[in-house]
Amino acid sequence: MKKISLSILIAASLIGNLYAQNKDIITSRNYPQGYFRNPLNIAPDASGTFGELRSTHFHAGDDYRTQQKIGLPLHAAAEGYVSRVRVQIGGGGNSVYINHPNGFTSVYLHMDSFNDVLTKIIRAEQYKQQRFDVDMELKQGQVKLTKGQFIGNAGNTGGSAGPHLHFEIRDTKSQHPLNPQLFGLHFTDKFAPTINGIMVYDLEEPLFNENTGRRYQQLKALESGRYALASGAPISVNGKFGLGINTIDRHRAGGFQNGVYSIELFLDGKSVSTVLFEELDFNTSSAIHSYIDFPHFKRSKAKVQKSFKDPGNPIQIFKNLNNQGIMELNDDKIHDVKYVVKDVHGNCSELDFKVRNNPSYAAKKNPIKGELFQYAKDNSFSADEVKVEIPKGSLYSDVDFIYSKSAARPNSYSSVHHVQNNLTPLFSTYKLSIKPTILPSHLESKALLASVQGGSVGGKFENGWVMVNTKIFGSFYVTVDTVAPTITPRNFSNGKNVSGQSKIDFTISDNFSGIQSFNAYIDDKWVLMEYDSKNRHVWHRFEPSLSKGQHTFKFVVKDWKDNEKVYQATFTR
Repeated sequence: MKKISLSILIAASLIGNLYAQNKDIITSRNYPQGYFRNPLNIAPDASGTFGELRSTHFHAGDDYRTQQKIGLPLHAAAEGYVSRVRVQIGGGGNSVYINHPNGFTSVYLHMDSFNDVLTKIIRAEQYKQQRFDVDMELKQGQVKLTKGQFIGNAGNTGGSAGPHLHFEIRDTKSQHPLNPQLFGLHFTDKFAPTINGIMVYDLEEPLFNENTGRRYQQLKALESGRYALASGAPISVNGKFGLGINTIDRHRAGGFQNGVYSIELFLDGKSVSTVLFEELDFNTSSAIHSYIDFPHFKRSKAKVQKSFKDPGNPIQIFKNLNNQGIMELNDDKIHDVKYVVKDVHGNCSELDFKVRNNPSYAAKKNPIKGELFQYAKDNSFSADEVKVEIPKGSLYSDVDFIYSKSAARPNSYSSVHHVQNNLTPLFSTYKLSIKPTILPSHLESKALLASVQGGSVGGKFENGWVMVNTKIFGSFYVTVDTVAPTITPRNFSNGKNVSGQSKIDFTISDNFSGIQSFNAYIDDKWVLMEYDSKNRHVWHRFEPSLSKGQHTFKFVVKDWKDNEKVYQATFTR
């Protein structure tokens, strides 16, 4: 990487046309325009955008459509060097990270393949570690790139639901992802965000949970970009209250539902809350479950973005927050409320409505029914057959903790323990221990916890308890997994002549605890098996060095309770 003197950097920063910012949106820093190029050689078209609300996280980049094709060439967005390459099972799949001299890192996920130089480096590491999934940091200057240089092909690897490129720009020092469109990498968008509705919350009670009073307000669209309450009447409130908004952005009529850039809330012209999707932090991205109305999402799948913040929520997307976003009216006057929602282009939608303090409105009560767990403290609970240990920082707010148990399910080894409920989100894990009622000693190593709501949770048997660290509340019980994974050949059989094949393919699956590892051997030497977990597809590409003649093949697949399946065959090459 070339050295750039401090004086040159300062001079460049003073040249205004290098930082032509959109004055219609809020930003906290200047972004170089024209420095980065489109990583594809086709017109940019988005299927997802930065800050979009996913089910478990905020989307940290822009998704470029690839014409529903796998294999379109990808190019370095700017000069730099490859700082990291990764092959991941699920997640980003095949990915490349490029550090640039201006202090930013561009990231390319779900790639189908790498260029020859990177492929050689990755293959060597996979054989060194004897595993498919690897994560490598490269030395500065090891693989230098010029702007536009070929780095590989777009694909559908990892957790991708269809062919596309997930592209990020990060601050190199913090590794925080930044909104790529702020760098001038725009998608065509002349449509203002859509506001679908708002939610009014009764917040006089100290707890926020599924029992908090909620009133969804229908809207009507006026002229372009303007909305009003369908009823037209002022909303009655009594005591402390908060608001949430259901809003999305589209780039064209009938297009994908993308994320907005900013949400501003005003009461009588004064700012209550400003949310900005300019920068994210991977360490806090799962706090989306606190940012949205999680109980409402679990029940309806609708994502209402709260304009008030739970006290234990660590996300930093609130750029302005007055009194945690909680409002209270102290007179009987009618007050003006305004939502202003913008996309990253500055296209704007506004919702204006009225609120009024009404003593006759009965705000919903939400009394504590169980044991109060405080978010700022360690919390624990124990009974004869269950122990719960929640460290400080796991909860987003105080929790009305309720426990009960019910009769055992078929093929289980404990009662069903109802630990709080699955409408309460967690930021980090807690320790859950359940005591089996009757568990034969030969099954202790196969024991794990399962959720009534969602299958295996994992865990291990230790000192008479089955224990796991988990990020979910719900209903749990002890069960066992004694069934080995399955291996099904797709184009291979014992004794087959595979001279006409470039690879052999298999389907692997597991019925409960999940695939832990897979290893293959040709003539007792480890060989690479590539894996697409979403399609349960695994394959080996024959190496050019494999000699002609007869060979042995062994394939071993193990699940998380160490149940093992072995497939063996001979073949001729």
